Amino acid sequence: MRFLCKSLLLVTFLMGWGIQTSFATHLRAGEITVERIGCSNKFQITITVYTNTGSSIRFGDGVLDWGDGSAPHITPTVQNTLLPELGPAIGTVSYKAPIHEYSGAGTYVISYLEANRNAGVLNMLNSVNTRFYIETKIKIDPFIGCDNSPRLLVPPIDKGCKGTAWYHNPGAYDPDGDSLSFELITPKKAKNVFVDRYQDPNNTDFYASSGIDYATANEKHTGQPTFSINPVTGTLIWDAPGSVGEYNIAFLIKEWRKVGGTYVNIGYVTRDMQIVIEDCANKRPELKIPPDVCVIAGASINQIISGTDGNFDDVKIEAFSQVLSIQPSPATISYPATADAAFYQKTGAEDAKLFFKWTTNCAHIKQQPYQVVFKITDRPAVGGGTPLVQFKTWNITVIGPAPVWNKATVNIATRNATLTWNSYACKNTATAMQIYRRVNSYPWTPPTCVTGIPDFLGYTKIADAAVNDLNYVDTNGGLGLAVGAQYCYRLVATFPSPGGGSSIVSEEICLDPIIGSAPIVTNVTIDKTDKATGQVTIKWRSPIGIDKAKFPSPYKFALSRNDGFSGKVNPKSFPLTSDSTLVDTGANTFDNVYNYKVQLIDANNTKLDTSASASTVRLLLTPKLKKIQLTWNAIVPWNNKTQKYPKHYIYRGPSIDGSLKLIDSVDVNQNLFNYIDSIGLNTTDTYCYQVMTKGSYGNKKLPEPLLNFSERQCAKADLDPDPCNPKIDPTTISATNCTDANAGASCGQNIFSNTLNWKRASGTNCASTGVSYNIYFAGQTGGEFTLIKNNVVDTFFVHSNLPSYAGCYKISAVNRSGKESQLSDAFCFDNCPYYELPNVFTPNGDNCNEKFSAYNDRDPIGEGGQTLCGGKLSPDQIIDLKKKCARFVNKVSFSVANRWGKQVFTYESGSEKSIYIDWDGKDNNGNELATGVYYYTATVNFNVVDPAKQNQIIKGWVQIIR
Repeated sequence: MRFLCKSLLLVTFLMGWGIQTSFATHLRAGEITVERIGCSNKFQITITVYTNTGSSIRFGDGVLDWGDGSAPHITPTVQNTLLPELGPAIGTVSYKAPIHEYSGAGTYVISYLEANRNAGVLNMLNSVNTRFYIETKIKIDPFIGCDNSPRLLVPPIDKGCKGTAWYHNPGAYDPDGDSLSFELITPKKAKNVFVDRYQDPNNTDFYASSGIDYATANEKHTGQPTFSINPVTGTLIWDAPGSVGEYNIAFLIKEWRKVGGTYVNIGYVTRDMQIVIEDCANKRPELKIPPDVCVIAGASINQIISGTDGNFDDVKIEAFSQVLSIQPSPATISYPATADAAFYQKTGAEDAKLFFKWTTNCAHIKQQPYQVVFKITDRPAVGGGTPLVQFKTWNITVIGPAPVWNKATVNIATRNATLTWNSYACKNTATAMQIYRRVNSYPWTPPTCVTGIPDFLGYTKIADAAVNDLNYVDTNGGLGLAVGAQYCYRLVATFPSPGGGSSIVSEEICLDPIIGSAPIVTNVTIDKTDKATGQVTIKWRSPIGIDKAKFPSPYKFALSRNDGFSGKVNPKSFPLTSDSTLVDTGANTFDNVYNYKVQLIDANNTKLDTSASASTVRLLLTPKLKKIQLTWNAIVPWNNKTQKYPKHYIYRGPSIDGSLKLIDSVDVNQNLFNYIDSIGLNTTDTYCYQVMTKGSYGNKKLPEPLLNFSERQCAKADLDPDPCNPKIDPTTISATNCTDANAGASCGQNIFSNTLNWKRASGTNCASTGVSYNIYFAGQTGGEFTLIKNNVVDTFFVHSNLPSYAGCYKISAVNRSGKESQLSDAFCFDNCPYYELPNVFTPNGDNCNEKFSAYNDRDPIGEGGQTLCGGKLSPDQIIDLKKKCARFVNKVSFSVANRWGKQVFTYESGSEKSIYIDWDGKDNNGNELATGVYYYTATVNFNVVDPAKQNQIIKGWVQIIR
């Protein structure tokens, strides 16, 4: 998402740092990882870099920016740890910065900048004088929960041979169980600044310079070379390198967490890595891994990973995965006894092997699979060339076992069902037991590794029970279960976020059809659609299992009607009848949904039980481009979604009163209650529709299928494609000029407004105009956009009566059919924050300049008002004061030290302490400080649109004169 943002921040801080000039600089690769301390706002940040040990320069004197506006951290000099297994002149440094505490919720981009990269990198200009920059984004948000950055297990330097496909995988995993994705980006030399003249490794230049035909430069000489990353596994493949030398690339490892049913990006790690290509004739070794596996928690996995080499060189197979260190019960790897001390094995007579074993348990359950990255490396004989590698990723999914039912019984008197189940096998790690219900049995056995309960089964969740509960009473929301219906239930256990996940669904358990003294509604079908003369036929049958000796026949029935699917609005009663059918005439079936109930009255005029409510079927038409979409719904005690009668029928005709023809059917078990008609439609004719549903109670004593028609509705296929999204015009937006605003407005101004302008968009595949516009607003960058105004017909909008300017906007267009375009890019307004402190105050008791305070206008200004130590403020002084007074400040932390660096006074604004400080010149113990110069640090938290820029540090001096 691209943000167009007016920068209105006045308080700026400039930081300079020296760039080292070097004849042999040193940084090859690296990344920043972050560990949250507990669930606090304190973080351990680790910078891991890989270096050129042939350089005399050591890691250090780089700038670690915390991303929250606080003073950056300058890294100390740290010696290399040599990595001979990666090659000559390669070392690493892992530096843990001091633990850093963030002030609160927000998105923070942590970055590290150091001079410089190593010399000779082919795919960028002048790498020896190019700074090395990496960044990691974290998000502190109580709604998301605690989070740590991804971990990367495989070093970011790998070698390859010219003309042979090159492989790499970072071995990334998320310690919290979040999902990861991978995306190539351009390496950077500073924040938002790419390295100069970067080229992808498979650029034509690197093949032409070596005399290689680019058209057949891949390993098999069948096509052009490719360079890509698998977005799911993170495996990089370059098929195949051209020029010999060093290349640098960069990619993001993005974190995704499921929040409210939707995956959201909660951060990323940038890895900058180096590829070393040599001219060698070695053949790449090959891995053989088992198919991805899914196991129920408690199962053991025993697999053999094998490898071969085309030159019969010795090979080493390695495994990188979270599961090798997971607690409890980590996986283990081992090798045959023939492997040497470095785990290399001979190839030729038989494959090299790695033995993988893992006994899973309930603590390992999570929604996403565990990835095990295997790497095979060959060891060529002397003169055989550079060692080559191959990576492959194996996925292991650990799922929760299915809950097991005990029994289900029904209380006929109360029509409540009591459900009991066995203690859950993973109750110590599960969070809840979900209970699902449907009318009419739907036998189904889940395929391997399918968890949860799919929508097509037609079950509805009715409760979340505690995982230690072993029973639940279903009262149907206090209404009791419907007489005549067969109710069936399933259970699903759920597991905690962020790993999440669900168990396999339980088997189905069903009650016998409910018996009782209530009538049973079997049909509510619309015969005629009209606003005044609509007609509905309602059918029912007498109760099943009624005690006729106690409640003698003949029976009469009292039918009642209400508006809505299941509501009690506008009740209507019908005359008593001894029949089992009634035709409701004079109804507004065009506009209204009706629901009906039937009460039983015996021969003694005793009013007995009442049926469950059953509604008419409601049809909705949505015009689309040369199509019409139909959706329908009904709230009934039977089930309109059955295995035995899966198809509903679609009827169409030219008029609402004329005859309709059957044009199609839809399997509602696969498509729900939805159908799109595109059969021979044009954009000039009107099309009218009616849907016939089929349902069942799952009771052999009741008729089936139950056939019911919806009302009829008509529409035209849409002439227009979806509307284009409008374009916000930043050049015409009335953003606040902070200099003018701060000079002219009262310091205490608390009502603001933003004016937004946009342009109508055009395009070849969308409608150029919209009838109206919808306005969406978010209080800060990265926030969720919500609709604040619809049906705006102009191309501007004034958002008034705001507590501040800060906020971001998006706009959509709505066409005449009510279709909404995609949202525009965001435009963000910002506040005009300011905070200034004086340099002198005189706490000597003369009531003049007694306190050290931030500039403000808390006293009246002007004629007869505020005075400056006995004299009135001039107009120029008033304007100057308005420019300096504190604005848009949330809170202030303030400390004072004497000239020897000893802290003498601290202050924190809060509920009873103002942001202005109002220091009286005394130390923390209440003692007067001596005349002299003191040094202060103020951390000011501003109300600005970007949470990452809220905290700013102001340092200065103040002189006390007594």
